[in-house]
Amino acid sequence: MIEGVSALGMLSSGSSVGAPTAPAAPAVGASFEQALGQAIGSAVDTLKAGEAFAIQGVQGAATPMKVVESVMDAQRSLQSVLAIRDKIVSAYQEIARMAI
Repeated sequence: MIEGVSALGMLSSGSSVGAPTAPAAPAVGASFEQALGQAIGSAVDTLKAGEAFAIQGVQGAATPMKVVESVMDAQRSLQSVLAIRDKIVSAYQEIARMAI
């Protein structure tokens, strides 16, 4: 799937649609810790932005539509973080139950 997405990026950078291209070498991805840290950092930034827009909405500096959008984004981010946390706790419990 990643190779397919990479191929789409190559198409938009000027190569012709019918031209055959060699598959891209798999890139070394970020570690799980880095990926999780980035996801959590992004969620925290979204929560801070939602809070800032909520304060601006109370002060009358932001439109109600922008406040609602920001708060909904923050809610989705929080739900995602909670789902990840639940999966991590579940995996830990599963490992703790394994026989040695």
